[in-house]
Amino acid sequence: MEDKDYMALACSLAERGRGWTSPNPMVGAVIVKEGRIVGQGWHRRWGGPHAEREALADCVEPPTGAVLYVTLEPCCHQGRQPPCTDAILEAGIARVVIGSSDPNPLVAGKGIEILRAQGVAVETGVLKEACDALNPFFFHYITTKRPYVTMKYAMTLDGKIATRTGASQWITGEAARARVHQDRHAHAAIMAGAGTVLADDPLLTCRMEGGRDPLRAICDTHLRTPLDSRIVETARDVPTVLAAGPEAEERAGPYEAAGCQVWSLPLKGGHVDLTALMDRLGAAGIDSLLLEGGGTLGWSMLEAGLVQRVQAYVAPKIFGGGAKSPVEGLGVDLPDQAFRLKGMTITQIGEDFLLEGEVDHVHGDR
Repeated sequence: MEDKDYMALACSLAERGRGWTSPNPMVGAVIVKEGRIVGQGWHRRWGGPHAEREALADCVEPPTGAVLYVTLEPCCHQGRQPPCTDAILEAGIARVVIGSSDPNPLVAGKGIEILRAQGVAVETGVLKEACDALNPFFFHYITTKRPYVTMKYAMTLDGKIATRTGASQWITGEAARARVHQDRHAHAAIMAGAGTVLADDPLLTCRMEGGRDPLRAICDTHLRTPLDSRIVETARDVPTVLAAGPEAEERAGPYEAAGCQVWSLPLKGGHVDLTALMDRLGAAGIDSLLLEGGGTLGWSMLEAGLVQRVQAYVAPKIFGGGAKSPVEGLGVDLPDQAFRLKGMTITQIGEDFLLEGEVDHVHGDR
C-alpha cells in the first residue's frame, strides 16, 4: 500500500464521526509500522480524544519509528484535549503524513513546525482534496465564526414545491427523504420560518436510525409560532430557538416555560436580521445549518450572502399551475445577476435526482 491508500483509509475512519464532532472537525488517523497497520482511530465526539490519540491508544505494538497518517494537521494547543503533537512526539513517531492544513489560527502550520523541529519527517497535501471535502463546515466556521449554511428544497421537474391546493407531501420518494435525514444528522442546526411552522406543523427532527437531532432555529420575528405546535411541544426534548424581534421579549414567557430559547434580535427590513442570527448561532458553537424554510426565507438568506451550498431534490413529476417556487422574494432583475453555483454534482436517489453545488461568492456579477 502507498501513502494515498493509507490516507484513504484515514478518510473513511473520519467519516464515522459525522454528526458527532461539531464544532470540531472530522479526523481519521492510521499508524503504520514496517508495512503493517498497527493502530487506527477517529475523532468520535466533540470533547473526546482526537483521532491521533485514539489511533495511538489502539496500537497493538509500540509505535516507535512508525508512520502516522492523519487527515488534518495535528493540533498543538491545549483545548478540551491536550495537544496531539505532544502525543506524537512521546510515542516516537518517525514520520507524519497529513492531508489537510488546519486554518485554525491556533494551529495553522504550527503543529507541522513543532514536529519538524523535533526531527519528525512531515509530508503534507496527500489526498488533500478528499481530506478537505470532509470538513467544509469546520473550515468555514473556524474562519468566519458563522455556520456553514446548506439550503435544501424539493421540487417537481417544473419547479413546483406544492400543488395548486398547497399540498406538498410528498414530492420526493422514500430514498430521497431518508437522505435528508442523514443531512439533518450531519448539520448542527436546522432552520425554517414561522410560515413553515404555521403551514406544515413540522417536527424538524432526525429520523435516521442512530442519528441525532439538530438544534431547531425558527425565524419568527413577531413570535407567531403556536404554543400547541409540535415544535414547541417537543422543545424540552430537542433544543429549540425562536429568533424574534425586540418586541417579542414581553411575550417570551410561555415559550421559555415550554423549553424554548427566545432570542431577541435586531430587525432589518422589518424582519429578524439574519446576519445577526448567524453570528448568534456561531457564538453558540453552531458550525453548520440546514435551511429548510420556504421560498421567502431562502431568498433572504441568499440575498444576505449567508448560503454556502444549495441542494435541490428534483422529482420526475409535473404539477403545473401557479404554485409556489422554492426561492421567491424579490428576485433578480436580469439573468446576469443570478446567484451562480460551482462544482455541481447530480446524484440519482431512488427515482429522484439531487442537484447540489457551492454558491459562488467570488465570481459573477453579484
